Amino acid sequence: MPDPIELTLRHQMNSRDERNLLDHTVQGIVGSPLDRPEGPLKVRGTATYADEDHPPGTVYGWLVRSTVGKGWVVGLNTSELRAMPGVLAVIRDDRLIRNPAQGQAGKAPYQGPAEVFYKGQPIAVVVAETMEQARDAALAARAQYDDRTDKGVFTPERASYETPPKKQATQGDLDKEMDAAAFRVDLEYTTPTMSHSAMEPHAAVAWWEDGQLKVRGSYQMLKHNVEELADALGISPKKVRILSPYVGGGFGSKLGISHEAVGAAIAAQKVGRPVAIALHRRQVYETTMRRSESRQRVRLACDRDGQLTAVGHEAWVSNLPGERFSEPVTQATPFTYRGENRLIGHHVGRLNITAAGSMRAPGEAIGVPVTEAALDELAEAAGLCPVELRLRNIPDKDPTTGKPYSGNRLADCLRRGAESFGWADRPQPGTRRDGEWLIGMGMTSAIRVNMLENSAARVTLAADGTALVETDMTDIGTGSYAILTQIAAEVLGLPMDRVTTMLGDSDLPASSGSGGSFGAASAGSSVMLAAQAVRDRLAERMGCDPGELTLKDGTAIAGNRQRQIVDLLAGDSLQGTGEIEPGTTSQDHRQACWGAQFAEVAVSSVTGEVQVRRLSAVFATGRILNPKTARSQCIGGMIFGIGQALHEEVMTDPRDGGFVNRDLAEYHIPANLDVPHIDVEFLDDRDPYANPMQAKGIGELACCGTAGAIVNAIANATGKRFHHFPVTLDKVLAKLD
Repeated sequence: MPDPIELTLRHQMNSRDERNLLDHTVQGIVGSPLDRPEGPLKVRGTATYADEDHPPGTVYGWLVRSTVGKGWVVGLNTSELRAMPGVLAVIRDDRLIRNPAQGQAGKAPYQGPAEVFYKGQPIAVVVAETMEQARDAALAARAQYDDRTDKGVFTPERASYETPPKKQATQGDLDKEMDAAAFRVDLEYTTPTMSHSAMEPHAAVAWWEDGQLKVRGSYQMLKHNVEELADALGISPKKVRILSPYVGGGFGSKLGISHEAVGAAIAAQKVGRPVAIALHRRQVYETTMRRSESRQRVRLACDRDGQLTAVGHEAWVSNLPGERFSEPVTQATPFTYRGENRLIGHHVGRLNITAAGSMRAPGEAIGVPVTEAALDELAEAAGLCPVELRLRNIPDKDPTTGKPYSGNRLADCLRRGAESFGWADRPQPGTRRDGEWLIGMGMTSAIRVNMLENSAARVTLAADGTALVETDMTDIGTGSYAILTQIAAEVLGLPMDRVTTMLGDSDLPASSGSGGSFGAASAGSSVMLAAQAVRDRLAERMGCDPGELTLKDGTAIAGNRQRQIVDLLAGDSLQGTGEIEPGTTSQDHRQACWGAQFAEVAVSSVTGEVQVRRLSAVFATGRILNPKTARSQCIGGMIFGIGQALHEEVMTDPRDGGFVNRDLAEYHIPANLDVPHIDVEFLDDRDPYANPMQAKGIGELACCGTAGAIVNAIANATGKRFHHFPVTLDKVLAKLD
């Protein structure tokens, strides 16, 4: 078989998309609610996740973890452990990492297990013939410490806070305007530490072949993960291959390389056999990533017409010493609403508890519900409908930078959402009852920044008219297999079953990876460009301009001429490589995703229990590639918001920073009966400044407002305001008469 004819199409987003290719293709696959190609494998249990495919001879590793909150490891009962049944090695290696790498780090995180920064930190790895033997030996481990727990900082109240200069901003005179305004609120809210709680725990299987390391792992961003793992081990990235064909959820906890991959790689090198390390749930909670707790001060003021004149938003968050990431709580505040006088403040405290990192919609997920709850209190003070107050304050351009929006459909979302939800029937606070239940409605805007990342893909159109899509993009349950297959099939005019998509292999073209809601737009654009390169060559063979070519069901049409694609190929294979990268459109325009969310709740006047009875949302987020997977993402995000509003809270021991509720028995997330019927509507939307597909992110937008809508609904039901998330029944009972 001859080598394929190689084609390349690179595109940088320096101007608005004028070609709008996907509005002129006719296959009818993009935009259709199609099933996931890999769905049958998942429901049958034949899709192999990280810890389900072991090479012959695999042995097992288990993490030994610190029992103190701060200090130094000065000894370990290694000889005793080594004598236990089945134990092959007890590894204390300076290459072991303190905490996972932050998203897109591209280098190893802090290394060296001897110094203990938090309780539960991995300090060694035990390797044994069976998982049970490794676990038993690890549980029998007894470390000797230079214990400095009494010097640790375990609560935000005791932390010293840094104020990074680049994360502060002011306009006008906030304090003066607050004093002069007709209506004002000055409020403080808190949100707790939260856990990602993905279905699949972190796991990795590592083995060495001819000096090359291979890892099957549960990771989201392979091109960065390869660099991080190689850096941790001190080897070339060219000697590392990571396989992540299926990932059972991540929410950001698997953005960076983690303990299990580094430990398994070191162990496999030492014992000369493949090593599998899978974290149990408590290890996931205590050693991977958390969402930082926050304390937020929100100051808002408006004139008698409800025009915002002052917007202040300050946040206090935390992380381990030396970590550059800090939860960007105020990310959406500068560009969402008008207001001439502004203050943005960001403060980072250093705590000796598990590292904080990105968790679904980092920043907006906890910042937007708080500012939207405060905006409701301002509406109440000003005697305005909460929807109307928001509508009066949507700016024509970014009020902080003066940049135009690439598109702003917030007003459309608010109006459509209010109409479909029945917002006109909202009761006065504390006035509607159903037996013991107090009934209320609440709403919020939903806002999330939109991003594009460098991404590459390869599409090969074989001589038999089938196509293969290849990229190291991952599918963490978001539908990557589906939409990338759809995009290639649409551009090439093929039925979906004639296209196969290969993902999750770092040897494939390097994609953006899954994260930041940029995966579909970035990886999808690279697939579209790769297929477009092939399509353009088909047009050349048809003797027409690309814009004159129509491809459908394997047939090429130009004017009155028709030919089968396989005939045009004439035995050749065409291989297109597509590369997308951000350009000036992301610098010259404010890009964001928009939505409006509405909730109806019932609050028991007897027990303080809160039941969410209805959730509804309208989103404007560019082209919807697959309404079924997009709606699924929105439902998941809104369920996330229920948990944030009512259930989720990691509690730590103030004496040593240990997690008290460190599994799904004690860390409460929404269960089936907590989730009501959820309505999701997408506005017909395009953003030509975002990418060549004119699509934007959806996976995180949906969790950026739900919690605020629920908390506002509780206030409407009870007539009481709650400033500390989650609103658990004890907090409700304390305020009920």
